[in-house]
Amino acid sequence: MWRALTVLLCALLGVLLMAACSRPLTLKDDRGVTVSFAEPPQRIVSLVPALSESVCALSACSRIVASDVYSNYPAELARVPKVGVITEPDLDAIVALKPDVVLMGYVPRLAERLEARGLKVLLLEMRNLGDVERLLGVLGRMLALSDPDAAWRELDARISRAAQGVPAQARGLSFYYEFESSLFAASEASFIGEMLTRLGANNVVPASLGLFPRLSLDYVPRADPQVIMVARRYAPTVASRAGWEQVRAVRDQRVCWLADDEADVLSRPGPRLGEAAEILAQCLRAAVSGPIPLPPSTPLPATWP
Repeated sequence: MWRALTVLLCALLGVLLMAACSRPLTLKDDRGVTVSFAEPPQRIVSLVPALSESVCALSACSRIVASDVYSNYPAELARVPKVGVITEPDLDAIVALKPDVVLMGYVPRLAERLEARGLKVLLLEMRNLGDVERLLGVLGRMLALSDPDAAWRELDARISRAAQGVPAQARGLSFYYEFESSLFAASEASFIGEMLTRLGANNVVPASLGLFPRLSLDYVPRADPQVIMVARRYAPTVASRAGWEQVRAVRDQRVCWLADDEADVLSRPGPRLGEAAEILAQCLRAAVSGPIPLPPSTPLPATWP
């Protein structure tokens, strides 16, 4: 009798497990739109580099069947077909790939066009660290990971370790971070601004100006930051900007510069933000260790500033 009961219980358990596994996976994107999957997507099109990197960081790079042209990390993505940029992707090429889902940034009109052609779309907005935590969790659940929040915990811990490596004398320094596009800055509200706060720096661009505002040429001289971080090509010319020669960061030779690969890391709110925090922390350490040597001059774009 016990043997028969055991067989019956095992059979019942098997039925329950099959029922649990067959439940549709339901996710909500940043529009509030609910997207359901009968099973975890196996064919993914990603139209944002940070999302492509996130899928790869969650050990699912092989599921990406196409990406935007700027998705260049990790190296596996170099072999993935490219379908344009998020503002103008090749819709016919995307549809022909028959993806289970298209991952994209906050471009609702494009999402509607893709959905009108029968595709499932997850629209995920990435502005700050909270968004990164959420998108990693959504992607982890989409991929049916046993611990969908593990990637964020690891990333968050790496940012904390970077903060612990900032010396006391570097904390409280005023900081100006400029993107490669001239005079576009990262404010306190951006993911870069939030990391600077965690590292103990004071961002001279307040959240009230928006996430990544374009500033006037005289903004930085008036803010007078103690540390500046810019792309490599701009670093040698910072001192020649009108009024910038007396900025403390310029006068004290505290201008950090980013190599191209580092600029990529800092521009993408995704799984490499731990590395981004370490780059920022390295700049703060260098700022209190002595003059920071500038790279050789390189030609600037004709449109600057």
